[in-house]
Amino acid sequence: MAEEKEKKTQKKWRAYSLEGDTLKTKNKICPKCGPGVFMADHGDRWACGRCGYMEKKA
Repeated sequence: MAEEKEKKTQKKWRAYSLEGDTLKTKNKICPKCGPGVFMADHGDRWACGRCGYMEKKA
């Protein structure tokens, strides 16, 4: 049971990177859903799994 909780908290931190003294997000934040909802990087586009919003990369 303790191992499951540890895996869940570690997975959360994959969305961030540490740069100096600050945490930076690796993925974009969804403009519709707001802070706390990250968009997935699919190579040619950014997509939100919560609301379905999509942006094409240039």
